[in-house]
Amino acid sequence: MAQEITAEDVLFSQEVRYTLEYDPKPAIRGYTGEILRVDLTKESASILPVTDKMKEVFTGGKGFDLWLLWNEVTPDTKWDSPENAICIASGPLGGTTSFAGSGKSIVTTISPTTGSVVDSNVGGHFGPLLKFSGFDAMVIRGKAREETVIFIDGMSGKVNIMTSPDLPVDSHLAAEILADMYSDDDDDKRHVSTVSAGSGADHAWIGCLNFSWWDWRRRTMRLKQAGRGGTGTVFRNKQLKALVVKAPRTRPVWKMKTSSTGIEGGVSGD
Repeated sequence: MAQEITAEDVLFSQEVRYTLEYDPKPAIRGYTGEILRVDLTKESASILPVTDKMKEVFTGGKGFDLWLLWNEVTPDTKWDSPENAICIASGPLGGTTSFAGSGKSIVTTISPTTGSVVDSNVGGHFGPLLKFSGFDAMVIRGKAREETVIFIDGMSGKVNIMTSPDLPVDSHLAAEILADMYSDDDDDKRHVSTVSAGSGADHAWIGCLNFSWWDWRRRTMRLKQAGRGGTGTVFRNKQLKALVVKAPRTRPVWKMKTSSTGIEGGVSGD
């Protein structure tokens, strides 16, 4: 039987190749005014501004992902070209992350299956947690030389690009391990979301992206899929194992408690 990989094993094997320090901006009228751009080939990251023109054309931020992709690609860009970017944007409020059907974000890239731009909407709380961490959207371009994790730490204001050889590729394992690594306890896991593709995306052009979030009712990490067009295949082609965000503690704590009539839900502030 194969030995189980633990969070400690993964943390020990990771090597930080680049760190961007930033000052997380709060969302004012729905916008933080900043976009994170990561270049895996150059092992670097930078911050782009949200312009007034972008707000005028793409009301609420829906469509920032498409705008950002147009600025990266050329007429000759293919799905596996380094400049083919994965762009993720959320709406002005980013959703309400304690309720099903909210917390949506849009993922855009050039599809392996069609050779044209494809977008998928997905939950999993990554969009709002990215917003709470200071970014209206993000761009991932280039290709890493080794298996890589991008970690956006909204608590400390750092973006780390790290090699991570021991992190499992499969999403259900990666999500659990990374939530354990970057949270203090189970309640703190609600501030963590992971994007990954799974090993299936290594072998098919229709690989999905999986967006994880902590289900406080079931006490486990769950996944939502951005299912169209092979976005997960593009993700794995870039040698990415995971994209992780850890947001500041701005969310309510939901807990289950037992009453005389059964189990009830409750909420308290941080």
